[in-house]
Amino acid sequence: VQLQASGGGLVQEGGSLRLSCAASGRAFSTYSVAWFRQAPGKERELVAHIRQSSSTTYYVDSVKGRFTISRDSSKNAVYLQMTSLKPEDTATYYCAAGRPIYSAYGDSSMYYYWGKGTLVTVSS
Repeated sequence: VQLQASGGGLVQEGGSLRLSCAASGRAFSTYSVAWFRQAPGKERELVAHIRQSSSTTYYVDSVKGRFTISRDSSKNAVYLQMTSLKPEDTATYYCAAGRPIYSAYGDSSMYYYWGKGTLVTVSS
């Protein structure tokens, strides 16, 4: 499975962006997918996670109500709709695919495949 993240850019505070994670490989649907982000000088952190069935999603508290993760199996893609963006959302965002258990969604070692990051910059 190969992943490619896109959709980042520069946006003003309060604006919106939609990140896309395009996957190659038929096995993509068998993996859960997460978006992580890493700001300069900070550790990488989990942002959102969606399970294979798309029925279960998870969000870190700081993005709840503002970000929505979704997946389109027909297109082998996962999306992260980001609204009400804040300067503290500025980071490089990565998509990753794996099979982590619930308690390990944020453990990056549980993800087998990673896309190259896409930079999101939110100006105040």
